[in-house]
Amino acid sequence: MSILKKLKPKFWDYHDVAAGPHKHLFNFRRIWKQSVVLISLVAIIPLVLITILDYEVTQRAVETDFLLRTARLVSNTWRTVSFFLAERRSALDFVVRDNSYNSLCDSKRLSNILKNLKEGFGGFIDIGVIDSNGLQRAYAGPYKLEGINYREQGWFKDATYKGVNVSDVFMGFRRTPHFVIAVRHNLANGSFYILRATIDTDRFNELLSHLELSGQGDSFLINKGGVLQTPSKDFGKVLDKIPLPVPEFSANTRVYEETYKHKGLVIGYDYIHDTPFILMIVKQKAELMKPWQKTRLKLIGFLIASISVIVVVILSVATYLVNRILLADQKRIMTLHEVEYSNKMASIGRLAAGVAHEINNPLAVINEKVGLIKDMLTIKDEFKENKKLIELANAALYSVDRCGTITKRLLNFARHLDVKIQQVNIDEVIKDVLGFLTKEADYRSIKVSVNVARDIPQFESDRGKLQQVLLNIVNNAFAAVKDGGKIDISAKREGTDLISVTFTDDGCGIPKSDLERVFEPFFSTKTKQGGTGLGLSITYGLVQELGGSIGVQSEVGKGTSFVVILPLKIDKKEGKNDEDIACR
Repeated sequence: MSILKKLKPKFWDYHDVAAGPHKHLFNFRRIWKQSVVLISLVAIIPLVLITILDYEVTQRAVETDFLLRTARLVSNTWRTVSFFLAERRSALDFVVRDNSYNSLCDSKRLSNILKNLKEGFGGFIDIGVIDSNGLQRAYAGPYKLEGINYREQGWFKDATYKGVNVSDVFMGFRRTPHFVIAVRHNLANGSFYILRATIDTDRFNELLSHLELSGQGDSFLINKGGVLQTPSKDFGKVLDKIPLPVPEFSANTRVYEETYKHKGLVIGYDYIHDTPFILMIVKQKAELMKPWQKTRLKLIGFLIASISVIVVVILSVATYLVNRILLADQKRIMTLHEVEYSNKMASIGRLAAGVAHEINNPLAVINEKVGLIKDMLTIKDEFKENKKLIELANAALYSVDRCGTITKRLLNFARHLDVKIQQVNIDEVIKDVLGFLTKEADYRSIKVSVNVARDIPQFESDRGKLQQVLLNIVNNAFAAVKDGGKIDISAKREGTDLISVTFTDDGCGIPKSDLERVFEPFFSTKTKQGGTGLGLSITYGLVQELGGSIGVQSEVGKGTSFVVILPLKIDKKEGKNDEDIACR
């Protein structure tokens, strides 16, 4: 038997042939499906909705969290970079306020100032004093830049106009990336000069490289034209233009999401005031969401496991309940059939008894008249020698006797209407039952053998129920064997208190998968041939009422054997009394 057949509920292929126009009320498969669907919807939909809501809320919380973390990191880094630039600009402000123009134009004095700036602040490469005409009057540093005119340089014009300038990173004469901070100072004669210092970008790189970035982050500075002011891990070297759009100006830290090469990016930026620099921190969204991905897998796994458990429970409970409904309905139908069957048998019994009585009366007259005729034939001398007439009289008397035997058998079968416990002889009961099937056995050439042990005494039982049990089993045996088959009936004692009656046939046999169900109500392998599935079920109930038990063994193609175990004495404390039996 396949696993599917084992799992298939009893009601799956059940069809109530007596349902009439209300078949939909007895379509248990449909009832089961409706129950499963409705209960599943009620149980699973809220769970799915709660899971989806939790999924959305949790995902939104995770995204909000890393956006806030990115914004906080950008703000902290912005403060560090701004402080770095402000510190050096303040140092230059102090220098121009603490020294006169002439002292700054002294090369030795300027060299000492550069040395102090390097030791005190770091990041300074050189320093120069530039007059109002853009000519560098004094210079301290590793390069020979005295006398260079910066009049046309953008930083010089911007410093002249604004009073201070922080330039973009550029290569310049040094051919290395750097930027300058220039501070204008007005002189008493109405003129001015500019103190200009070159700052090494390595300090910027060092500041940004020490950031602890999650999500494979990248931090760098760009100018307002989108040109890298510091190297980027993902977007190029210094002075390369980044492939991302330059973010719009904002006075505060901003974080937004962008797609680049089909990848989601989280970008935080902040404009550094009074400088051309824009601080940018870029993170890979997929990397940031990895912890959430693990949580999501757990959430989905929990949902799947929960739904699986719910579905299994729903299927089990629905199957159990519908099976119970089926059994209740079968018990109801079985009770109705039993009542109908009992009424039918009672009607047949009453009819048989009436017919037997009606037939017995004319048979008695015929028997008396034929006997009188026979006596007259034997008394008168002229008929004594006429053997033909005497043989005809004997044949008539034999036929009358045979009819009497048949009517007696009908009366015995009808006596189960008056239910009572009485002493019965198992051999007589078996022969009475076989008497109804003698013609069929002869017609089909079925050999029926009976072997009843001599040590079986008469025992207490209900003769009518016992006849019905044996008749049902013998009828099943006749239906199972082919023409020319064989049926063996044997009875013997089992211990001191029991007897067993065994019915063995060489018929088609019962499949192993059906053996456990042969006594179930409405189970039949002959539904297409008119079987109702009630014969063995009723037989099983009758045997139980008689205080006995019934078993079956069978093998397909070899035959079947039914064994009925009966007590020699019915225990009236446990069994039904005569009135209870009569009520059934």
